[in-house]
Order: sequence, then structure tokens, then C-alpha cells
Amino acid sequence: MAKRAVKNLVIVESPAKAKTIGKYLGKDYEVKACMGHLRDLPKSVIGVDVDDDFTPNYRPIKGKEDIIRDLKQSAEKSTTVYLATDPDREGEAISWHLQHLLELPDEKTRRVTFNEITRKVVTESIAAPRSIDQDLVDAQQARRILDRIVGYQLSPLLWKKIRRGLSAGRVQSAAMHLVADREKEIRDFVPQEYWTLDALLKNDAGLPFQTHYYGKNGKKYEPASQEEVQAIQRELEQVPFAVKSVKRADKQRSPSPPFTTSTLQQEASRKLNMTPRRTMAIAQQLYEGVDITGEGAVGLITYMRTDSLRISEEAQQEARQLIDSRYGAAYRPETFRQYKAKAGAQDAHEAIRPSNVALTPEMVKGDLTGEQYRLYRLIWSRFLASQMSNAVYDSVNVEVMAADHAFRASASSLKFAGYTAVYEESRDEEKEEREPALPELHEGEVVELEKFQSQQHFTQPPARFTDATLIRTMEENGIGRPSTYAPTVSTILDREYVVKEGKYLRMTPLGEVVNDLMCQRFQSIVDVKFTARMEDQLDEVEEGKMPWKDLLRQFYGPFRENLTQVEKDMEGVYLKVPDEVSEEVCDICGRNMVVKSGRFGRFLACPGYPECTFTKPLVIQMPGRCPKCEGRLMKRTGISKKSGKQYTYYCCDRLSSADESARCDFMTWDVPVKDDCPVCGKTMFKKSGRGFKKPFCINAECSNFLPEEKRGYPKKPASGEETAEKSTTKKPAAKKPAAKKSAAKKATTKKSAAKKTVEE
Repeated sequence: MAKRAVKNLVIVESPAKAKTIGKYLGKDYEVKACMGHLRDLPKSVIGVDVDDDFTPNYRPIKGKEDIIRDLKQSAEKSTTVYLATDPDREGEAISWHLQHLLELPDEKTRRVTFNEITRKVVTESIAAPRSIDQDLVDAQQARRILDRIVGYQLSPLLWKKIRRGLSAGRVQSAAMHLVADREKEIRDFVPQEYWTLDALLKNDAGLPFQTHYYGKNGKKYEPASQEEVQAIQRELEQVPFAVKSVKRADKQRSPSPPFTTSTLQQEASRKLNMTPRRTMAIAQQLYEGVDITGEGAVGLITYMRTDSLRISEEAQQEARQLIDSRYGAAYRPETFRQYKAKAGAQDAHEAIRPSNVALTPEMVKGDLTGEQYRLYRLIWSRFLASQMSNAVYDSVNVEVMAADHAFRASASSLKFAGYTAVYEESRDEEKEEREPALPELHEGEVVELEKFQSQQHFTQPPARFTDATLIRTMEENGIGRPSTYAPTVSTILDREYVVKEGKYLRMTPLGEVVNDLMCQRFQSIVDVKFTARMEDQLDEVEEGKMPWKDLLRQFYGPFRENLTQVEKDMEGVYLKVPDEVSEEVCDICGRNMVVKSGRFGRFLACPGYPECTFTKPLVIQMPGRCPKCEGRLMKRTGISKKSGKQYTYYCCDRLSSADESARCDFMTWDVPVKDDCPVCGKTMFKKSGRGFKKPFCINAECSNFLPEEKRGYPKKPASGEETAEKSTTKKPAAKKPAAKKSAAKKATTKKSAAKKTVEE
């Protein structure tokens, strides 16, 4: 029987998306994946003829010949080819490259985009195709060529003057400059002393409450020394305290808007401990489609690269219906909630939301991986909460007077949960302790002073950036766009310009040297305002207001002139990267060890090389205390002798002590946390791995102890069981299923690798 001719070919970027869309379109459509870019600038050379008005030299990507051949054959047999790559600049450029690479005539080519991959949206989009938007393509070409020029002409200078393998980029250099500036702020910070004064009082009924010193004569005043605090206390020792005012009010708190790309990356970093790159990879999987029992492949969220806060009326209506049925009408505001996007937002797509809000996280949990479930639950909860009523708090503010001095106290309690029944946004800083409830107080009531409590404080320097706060600062300053936040943070970490200590980003000596060179010689590249203006100009290209080659001409002339001058000025100059000296001491010669980089990452080495060749894994101090000797806990890495792979473990800092009597043998794979066990007071631990893990106590003598077999690790068979199992697997017939499993595993690995290529 002859194979039925396919009338329409739909080309998407990934196999997962192809599977989902193919289910919706039926037999008249063949859906194939191009696996991302098939044509690009060559890797080995700059690939742009700057002397010929920035003509790009696009070439088919090596290793993708089979995909190109297959798509060409399918396109030739089809009457219409729908290019359905991602709905952003890069997706538009991929479609444009596909049209040229497959030699598709305009009358045969259609461009379609899917903000969400659902049956309704897919069929509607296929029914209303458009032509390729050349302005979007040109904006992407301009960005690509700008980054290629900076990377390929500036990076070789860093190789010559600092070390090989370094890179400079238009956006990454500006982001690194933000981190360097924060480090300088921390170094230059001068702590200022201040004191707090609390008065512990009792009301008529003898119930205690605590008030905080506010000031004198109606003006706020903060004591700067112990002498000032003592002077206030002496002045008030014999003075009566009386309640001046008691103000009660209902305070309303509004929900946070639904996610954009940057807020999703920030919240996933805070709540799920996911890196921005990992967050976007998992979000891509949820967008492209996941196999749901009884449904098949389903796209669970809308497109995840967006800076818009817009929500469709249909999605809002569905959310209101779910709120009514699940929580009640009181949890739904009378009118739709609308959120205004920040100035300069492209607003090309909706905010990130579930494609079908009725598909709750609990309903799909069994079909998702742990990471997929947690991220989907985060997106679903945030969206639903954004459409719910305000939370209402019963707030009480009390002012107590003693002569001319004022003391204040406040408390609040939740009166109506509203959106908090579903979701509350987390914060970058530690949560403040909630003040205890206040007893019944009345205006004019005389209260009794029990005692004063004073405490010395010092102002703190600004905190180092985390993934979340750096992305937020980049967005606030207009550095990059939704698609570039995650790659930028990953790049400065991969280059070791910045390292992570816990959740905080710290500049390395290498990063300091590179940043100093960039600041001194290429101020415009690291200038935050310049980078933001460049992003605005790329937006103008996208809107058709500016020719893309005009933007390149404006940038390249001054850049090339500056680069030439710097090369002349720095002829014969070589910048040395200072050693990063640690507190760890060499076990052989006693010198302070320094941090070095190798094929398996950073490690500690003796600075006395080649006389002393001692090295050991890099140690990072962890929170908590050793459960055996109360010493410091350290994070260490090692290299497996069998596989050569790197592994991480946690141990007491006295594990390798030269003094045998002081040595402590505590070592674990579990991660120490800052929390102490509420029963025994010893440090708690959690299972290693990504995402939230519930802490547990490892003290066997504690009633709160959690045995190892209950901590979520795979159960290890006993040595006897292992031997018995091996002795029973001698039948030849048992090899066939194993071979099939191996082949299936190879196929899965190949598919995963292909998918990873697309995501990256």
C-alpha cells in the first residue's frame, strides 16, 4: 500500500514539542524537530565581515547534516511548511535560517507561534499563520553580531594579557561589574555603632508586653552609644509610663503579580534552590509538553521567556471559577486583577501561567519528576494567588509615653487569609521574627515598668549578590533581556570570575583583574547605562524604528578605535592574577595553601611548588557544628580513583589534623544546615541534591533522630544478598532482557542529549 502523502510539514525546535503538537494536529500534518539552530556563524573565526558592512557568514552547523537532509526531503513533499519555532527573537531567527537553508519559497512558507501548547492555541495559530517578521530577525542578528564582535575581538586581548581561556562579553562584563562594585562596597563599608532600648511593661491586669524606644518630643531618635542609653534610662527611672494611644486597623496586603522570566528565576532560586539555568531548562520541559496519564503529551505552562504581566481574560475567568469552587466566593475579588508591566517591557507574550489552571499540581504530580512538580506548583500557586482577594490583617499600634519620651509596640494577626491560602512570596533577607500579640490596653492606662533592655548593634554592609538578587538588579538596570539572564549568570560562574559560597556570589582574584582591566580600558562595555541603552536600541530595531546595521556602525567605530589604542598602550604588559590565599595550612611544609583551578574545578595547592607538591580538595566552611567534637564543618570535594569523577562530602575540619589526639573522624554525605535540633540542640542535616529537602537530626541519642534508611536514600543490599543475587544470574536467557534494556538506555541517553542541546 502506497504511503499517504503529507500535505503540511510543521517544524518545531524539540522532539518533546513535536510530540505534543503532533497529537493536536492529526494526520494531515507531519511535525518534526530541527533541534535548535541548524545554521549559525562559524565557531573557529569571527564569521562577520566588518569591512563589508558587517556581512555575516552563516554556515550549516557541523553534525546536523542528517537533520537538514531529512527536513529538506519532508519539505519537498509538502505543500505548506509551517515554521513553529519559539515565539521570541531567537525563534524568529531560527525560522528565517530554516527558510534559507531548506530553500523554501515564500508562497510555501508560513510562520506560526504558540504562547502555550494546548489544542485550542495550536489549532488557532495554524489557522492564522503569518510571514516571518524581518524586524525580529534583524534585532537578533544585531545582538548576535554585537556579541560576536566583542567576544572575538576582546577575548584574545585577555588571553595575551592575563591567561588563555578567558572571555569578555557585552552583557556578562556589565553583570560582573555589578558584582565587583558590590564587593568594593563591602570592603569600604565602615560599621556605625547604634543601640536599641526596650522597655518591658505590665498593664493593669499584670500582663507583660514589650515596647521599643522611639524618640523624644515626637522626633525619632536612635541612641549612638551606651552613655546615651544610660542617660535616657536615668531620666525615666522615676517617671510614670502611660498609654497615649491605641490604634486598631485592618491592613490589607495584595498578592504578587504572576511570574515573568526574571521573577520566576528569582523565586525558584529562593524557594527551590534552583539555578537560573536549571529553572529555565525545567520550565522549557513544562512548556513543550509532559506525558499526563489519560491525556497524553500536554503543555503545562505558557511561554517562559517574557517580561509581560498581561493575563488573557479567558485564563482569568478559569482562575475565578477554580477559586469559587475550591475556596469560596470571598476569596475572589469583585473585578479581574490587572497588573501593569514595568516601563520598557516588550509585552510580547502573557505572563508565565499554567495553560490550564484546573490541572492542579496534585493531579499531575505522579507524571512529573520532582523538579518538574515543584516548579509547576510554584507557577500554578503564584498565578492563582495573583487572581485572589487581598489578605487582611488585624493591626494594633500602641504608643506609650514617659515624660517626653515615646515607646512604641505593634502586633498584627491574620484576620482573612485571602491569597495567602495559596501562596506567599519569599524574601531575599532572613524573615523577621514576628512580634508577640499585645494584651488589652486602653488610652490613658498607666502601665508599670518592669525593666529596661538595651543592646549594642553595628550597621551591616550590603549583602553579596545571590542568583536571585543579581538577576533582579540586572532587570532593574536594563541589562539583558528575559532570554539572557540565566546564560549571563552561568557564564561568569563558568569562567570563575565569580564563585558561589553557599548561595552568595563572591568575586575571585581572576574576576577582579579582568574587571579592573575592563573598567580602565573599556569603560563603555562595563558601563551599566551604556549596556541598557544598547538593549533599548535593539528594541528599536525589533520595532522597525532603526536599521540594524546602523546600530552596528555606531558601536563598532569607537570600539575598534579604543581596542587598537589599548593594544598599543599595553604592548609588553602582562597582568598577574594574585593567588587566592586560604586559611588551610599545607600538611607537609606548613605554608598557607592557595586556590588553583584544574580540569575538575578548584582545589587547594601548596604555594611552594615545585619544591612542595602537596594538594588537597578545596574546603568551604558550612553552617553548624560537628556533632562529635563541636568543631567546624567543612565541604570538601574528592576525585574517585575508579571513575575519575568529582564527588562532594562534608566533614569535621579536624579530619586531617596533624595532631592525632585532636583528630575527628566525622564525615557524611548529608548537608549540614544552620538550624539546630529543637530537642537536643545539635546541628541538623538534610539529604544532598537539588530542591528543598526537610532537615533531620542525626544524633542517635536524640528522640528526634532519623535513621539513615528513612532519609530518602536508595536502600543498599546486604553483602550476603548481593552475593546471592550474583550467584543466581548465570542463565544465558537473562542476558537478552539486559541487552534490550541497554539498547533502550542508549536510545534514551541519545534523546536526552539531543534535548539538552536544544535547551542550551
